[in-house]
Amino acid sequence: MEFEHDWLTLGRHRIRLRSTKGFPTETMRSAAEVIRLAIDNNMSARARLVEVVFRQESAYEISVGTTFADDRLCAPQLEAAIATVLGLQLAQINIFVTVVTQEEVDLHFGVYERMLAEKLGVVPPIQ
Repeated sequence: MEFEHDWLTLGRHRIRLRSTKGFPTETMRSAAEVIRLAIDNNMSARARLVEVVFRQESAYEISVGTTFADDRLCAPQLEAAIATVLGLQLAQINIFVTVVTQEEVDLHFGVYERMLAEKLGVVPPIQ
């Protein structure tokens, strides 16, 4: 049985929480909520928070999927803002934005989030 990850739904985001230290904690869930708010208010409507990984050295790796290429420009500013709100160093927050074309994903609610997660390698494709 795997205990290092959990799934969380926040608004339109279906997020996989993964911790290398064990099961994701309530602190990690609170961090995911802060990250979601930052993405919703600063990136396009197509941007989705897909995965939050908590590493041993108290660093967060954040995976975001989108169909709008300009969302990549927001990542450095969001890293600084999220680090400040969570009381972390800037080096402890890393946001990876993956852009896919609209032809690669179905834009229907639920399907879009699943297809982004598959494109980012968070979940295996449905066979």
